[in-house]
Amino acid sequence: MRLVEDIANLSDAAVATEYKRVLTDFSERHWQTEAVFEERYREVEDVLGLDAARFGDMQRKLIGSYFCHEYTYAAAALMNPSIVPHPDQSGLDEDSCRFVLSLRAVGEGHISSIAFREGIMDRDGEFTLWPQGAFATAVDSGEAEVAGDGAVTVFRNPDSNLSHTVIFPITEQQSGGLEDLRLVRFDHGGGDYEWIGTYTAYSGHAIRSELLRTRDFRSFTLEPIEGAAGRNKGMALFPQKIDGRYAMVGRQDGKNLFLLRSDRIDRWDDEGVLLMGPKYPWEFIQIGNCGSPVLTEHGWLLFTHGVGAMRKYSLGCALLDRDDPSKVLARSKAPVLTAEDDDRSGYVPNVVYTCGVMKMGEQILIPYGISDSAVGFATSTVDGLLQMME
Repeated sequence: MRLVEDIANLSDAAVATEYKRVLTDFSERHWQTEAVFEERYREVEDVLGLDAARFGDMQRKLIGSYFCHEYTYAAAALMNPSIVPHPDQSGLDEDSCRFVLSLRAVGEGHISSIAFREGIMDRDGEFTLWPQGAFATAVDSGEAEVAGDGAVTVFRNPDSNLSHTVIFPITEQQSGGLEDLRLVRFDHGGGDYEWIGTYTAYSGHAIRSELLRTRDFRSFTLEPIEGAAGRNKGMALFPQKIDGRYAMVGRQDGKNLFLLRSDRIDRWDDEGVLLMGPKYPWEFIQIGNCGSPVLTEHGWLLFTHGVGAMRKYSLGCALLDRDDPSKVLARSKAPVLTAEDDDRSGYVPNVVYTCGVMKMGEQILIPYGISDSAVGFATSTVDGLLQMME
């Protein structure tokens, strides 16, 4: 209230001078800047019980500006992408596929958020990313109350595209960050698709797994995963039911990979069956999944990560039986992808990591984090990966 009173005591000329200075500094750096100032003033007015008739239009926006600050959501780190076919494939032929790329972005205070990029992949493995602007808009919970630890639905700004949208923590459980979204296009059958992601919600002192669910990437429901398995990180959903049940791959003990099954997508009580553990030196410390399994004519292709000496992360892969994915048919003896040369330096050195890949024809597009400081892309073929397995 003292801050509001200081601004209210300025003369009209001083208000005009100060507001012009604010616009000179920030109007070109942000989108709908003055509308944001007005919205923030209304929030302040509601909280402090201000008399709206007391302030002129410019005073209100100047007050709003004093209760805002810039936040660079990916200033500290950018990492751990996943990729899925876009819901909108209009205007493309069968040799191209529009995709959605999700990213874990880390800003001031080490707060993780979810960012997006869009692009197009061709059948030969080539791809293009849509241009990225200088600003982004956060999703909004609308008029809904955000209380407790239950599900919450958030909405993309109707005037912003997906590539300029960020999902920041909403609930208390998420306040420390939204980490490592593993997106998958889930097939409910009969052409009914839903885009579902598993991620880790960090409160600052505790973790749990949660679900992101959307059908259009315009509204998103964020909801907790109930049950014992939800207390662990790194869960990845199969893109369809298997024998009438949902299935996931997860690391339940911090070292090995397990296959989990459930009758409900939001509750996972089953401790699962051991799928595989560390076998080769590059994964002796731990292994984990790197996103949802991808169905091929040979079986389920599962990307993994391994941690070896000096905490170096590498990518591997395994092949699971199509009908009974608890059966491991083959796995890579050597890393498929590992940090080398300049890729070894960054926010967290010696790490390559992905949260999901995309298959188009025989081509596999692999976006991956580079030492938590950038994102690169690799391509391979299904046969090329199979030849690396034994």
